[in-house]
Amino acid sequence: MFGERIRNNVAVAIDTLRANKLRSGLTILGVVMGVSTVMAMAAIVQGIKQQIVSTIEIAGPTTFYVMKAFSQTPVDPQNPPKWIRVRPDLSDTEARRIKMLPEISYSAIWGQVQARLEYKGVRTQNLIVYGADDGFPEIYGGDLVDGRWFTQDEMKSGAAVAVLEEGAARKILGGATVLEKQVHVGGRPVQVIGLYQKASNIFEPPGQATGAIVPYLMLDQQFTLDKTNAVYISVKPRKGVTTEAAQEAVTVALREERRLRPADKNTFDMITQDQILDTFNKITGVFFLVMIILSSVGLMVGGIGVMAIMMVSVTNRTREIGVRKAMGATQREIMLQFLVEAATLTGIGGLIGVLVGLGVGRLATALMNIHAGIPVTLTLIAVSVSVGIGIVFGILPARRAARMDPIEALRHE
Repeated sequence: MFGERIRNNVAVAIDTLRANKLRSGLTILGVVMGVSTVMAMAAIVQGIKQQIVSTIEIAGPTTFYVMKAFSQTPVDPQNPPKWIRVRPDLSDTEARRIKMLPEISYSAIWGQVQARLEYKGVRTQNLIVYGADDGFPEIYGGDLVDGRWFTQDEMKSGAAVAVLEEGAARKILGGATVLEKQVHVGGRPVQVIGLYQKASNIFEPPGQATGAIVPYLMLDQQFTLDKTNAVYISVKPRKGVTTEAAQEAVTVALREERRLRPADKNTFDMITQDQILDTFNKITGVFFLVMIILSSVGLMVGGIGVMAIMMVSVTNRTREIGVRKAMGATQREIMLQFLVEAATLTGIGGLIGVLVGLGVGRLATALMNIHAGIPVTLTLIAVSVSVGIGIVFGILPARRAARMDPIEALRHE
């Protein structure tokens, strides 16, 4: 019986909305904007998070990185705080020392800069150029589809050779043979010796796509490296060795290498995959919170609009309310009618907002080359909240309608 009343009231509400299309549309718009903002942000954040998790799975959950300093707030490399300035830079000698540990299967010093690739006047946008070694795919996954990686002599001498990422190579070389071509990386001439295909699910937001991999020494000699933020030692423990055990071994080795006394604090930091994900969650959490607050303003405006339109609706339908009461409708039934009408109004706005938000989110993630699933839980919450806003802001107009005197209502013109 109650369900049938709800269905009848929804039908009446839809008819009323059709009769006042412009007024209803403008009211719904506020709800649509608020919900779509939340949904778009949720889709983007979830997509990026999925890509980060996938990349972590490629490198392995035990892989970690040694850094000169790790800070969750950006550090100006030109003027770092004193606690960072007094720390020595990481060195290739330390990376080799770590690699000799029985707990470690891979260790190498890496660096990165942003630079354009160029060939005969054709250039890419700024891409990441890694300074690494032939173990690069062991950490980032992917395959060498043509050519070779660096030889030991090339890595030791810092030879001007490069393995280009496949997509970047095609942009500047088209369909031409890549190997043995001389291209410019950040204005420096290098010879292409290989073609690398990145893992399909590696996390690469716009402006952070891989362009080339060169020997670390070549990057260090020919580019200005940010030794605080862009140089690190990639470490992968042996199979069966936990991250904690490997980090403890690395800590002991580096303290010995730097001749630190027992009372001295570490002059380096280590960051694990879990910490990377946690840092990302904190950053996106704040960003997402701001978006929710902003969208809540939109929802509030939509709610106020709902209350306004329902007040007008009650006034315009005073005689209708009087007729219903004269025919035996109770205050509860009148109130339910207008609450359902308000909830229908915002519910429609919520559904449209979800579709718009998911569409915008899907477009954004497609442009970022990120696969994103549908945030089902948040979708249900968004629609529920929008319906709830209709009920909350519809209470006052509904009570006004329910308390009308039927005789006075019937006299209304």
